[in-house]
Amino acid sequence: QVQLVESGGGLVQPGGSLNLSCAASTYTVDLAYYCLGWFRQAPGNEREGVACIDLGDGDTYYPNFAKGRFTISRDKGKNTAFLQLNGLQPEDTAVYYCAAGSVSTATIEAVGNMRPMFFDSWGQGTQVTVTS
Repeated sequence: QVQLVESGGGLVQPGGSLNLSCAASTYTVDLAYYCLGWFRQAPGNEREGVACIDLGDGDTYYPNFAKGRFTISRDKGKNTAFLQLNGLQPEDTAVYYCAAGSVSTATIEAVGNMRPMFFDSWGQGTQVTVTS
């Protein structure tokens, strides 16, 4: 079991930026084999993957809508991931959930998307609201 503690989020104007962080902890698994990332879910929408990073080697995955705007990074020693959200638009408004799973970014790339079923640990969620 992996415990996740999220921070960040908030209210920002269109074009603005926000930072999210997610700290993972566990006594039972080796997080070096885990992908740590974020999903988001807006009212009435399905949960969609935003970004993921292999805690072991730092490889990353982004869906097309996130490429060039969002950047995920990690502090390997602290098992913490960071998500920099730039150029935010109203359609980015959602609850952002940190998630961890024993899946690699290579597998995610191979199947074409971050599937929630790959992730078995979830954070509490943090609201990101983009409005003028």
